[in-house]
Amino acid sequence: MTDSPELVESALGLQGSPTRKPRSRQLAVIDRDEVAKRICQGALLFIYNDLVINASSWTRSHPGGELAILHFVGRDATNEVLAYHSSEALRRVERYAIARVVVDPQRGWTPLTPPIALGLVRHEDGQRGHWRREGRLRLAAAESSQNSDSSSNGRKDLAVLSLQPEQLEPSDSSLDQQKQHLYALAYRDLKSKLEAAGLFDKPGPLYGYGSDIIRYAALGALAIFFYLKTTGWSGQMASALFLGLMWHQLTFLAHDAGHTGITGNWTKDRAIGIAVANCIGGLSIGWWCDNHNIHHLVPNELEHDPDIQHIPFFAISKQFFGDLWSSYYKRIMAFDAASKTLISIQHRLYYIVLSLARVNLYVLSYSYLLGPKPRRNLMWATEMMGVAMFWTYFGSMIRHLPSWQMRLAYILVSHVAASPVHVQIVLSHFACSTEALGPVESFPARQLRTTMDVVCSPNIEFIHGGLHLQVTHHLFPRMPRHNLRQASSMVKEYCKDQELVYQEHGWIDGNKKVLNVLEDVANQLQFLKEVADNEIEEKLR
Repeated sequence: MTDSPELVESALGLQGSPTRKPRSRQLAVIDRDEVAKRICQGALLFIYNDLVINASSWTRSHPGGELAILHFVGRDATNEVLAYHSSEALRRVERYAIARVVVDPQRGWTPLTPPIALGLVRHEDGQRGHWRREGRLRLAAAESSQNSDSSSNGRKDLAVLSLQPEQLEPSDSSLDQQKQHLYALAYRDLKSKLEAAGLFDKPGPLYGYGSDIIRYAALGALAIFFYLKTTGWSGQMASALFLGLMWHQLTFLAHDAGHTGITGNWTKDRAIGIAVANCIGGLSIGWWCDNHNIHHLVPNELEHDPDIQHIPFFAISKQFFGDLWSSYYKRIMAFDAASKTLISIQHRLYYIVLSLARVNLYVLSYSYLLGPKPRRNLMWATEMMGVAMFWTYFGSMIRHLPSWQMRLAYILVSHVAASPVHVQIVLSHFACSTEALGPVESFPARQLRTTMDVVCSPNIEFIHGGLHLQVTHHLFPRMPRHNLRQASSMVKEYCKDQELVYQEHGWIDGNKKVLNVLEDVANQLQFLKEVADNEIEEKLR
């Protein structure tokens, strides 16, 4: 099944658009310099196959979020587009082509640096070629060569900047562009083989979720049974435990729905996501998709991947010691006194913090729903009603418990019981590379470098909810969860042929690697503190 044609056209801004291009139209060929020039003038262009796609008018309504486009301006996004869209959506994206480019068959398209990677976004005044700096990113070392117009009504953050084509030239890369292009081409061949093997098809009745639904229902029934039939501490804590385990398992279902990996239809899967995440779990599926899509596209990029931006609690690189700007949260990740204290012992606090991480998900969900990002439409209203339903039923359960001590314990037990999913999520990335290799790196190489699998028996993989096969999932996010194990063997063959590393570790070894990373960063922080203390002591002598 594919995305609704009407939904896709509406989301991409294609319905009734005067700039819509018929597929039969002969498109002019432009060169890389012209692409760079048009981007500097404000056009949001990316390359798909040999087409130049202009996303300027529909970036903000893109179902995958605005940043998903901005991170690939000036780049060849062919593999990313193929990985995240149905065939129906792909045909409609092609209609927004404004030109063609000649792609080198040996080296592929030589990428430009997206303005967002320089901390730049189009200025709100709507004038062509007007940019403003929204954040100080490490890559933006060429800031001094930009011209600032002082006529910004005294608002320094909205100063008009002009962007020159040479500023979009990427830094020298250690990567072999020809080899990266070969990885990309081989990835497309692999995707075709997986499609031919039927691994993107829905696996059987109920989309393969028959046993999962029984599990969800059993856990929910046990939670209700102990809540209604018992009044003592043991019975109520059993109810809280089963409720938390149900939330834990349903998180995986919401994850699949967010990736359109259940029915394959965006509208149906989003409805499932709202029912599961918002109504039953109290979280926003809209927030999760907005956040998670960016994580998938720029995994482990310190300034861009929200899934590794956990200041003040965690830092997986000493680069976080430098007050980095988050292009997702639009703020500086301040390395303040609280950060220094918590990160110095982060390897000891790791499981304690993650045990209550669901509270942070509430905060992020509601900040998103009440913030400026989501459009106030029917989908948003449905999400808000879903959250209200959650607090109605869960609040009622808490309110009818006989004492405040039992209420607090019920909340803690249910939330801690749902916490293993947080360990599962970070396990696949925290111990992997955070090196910034630039826009030359291909989609498959980037996913393989920053992601690892957790080895487990097929008999217990339901505990992991499919997230233990993160490598294959990151390469093919629309693939149904129940087909990932079979597909992973073909991915391993791809990695062997291309001489790429497929990272996988057991659950215990994987956790040890994460703790080692956290401890190493904590030790680096301690070392810097000792150096600073010694320098102060020397000056006081």
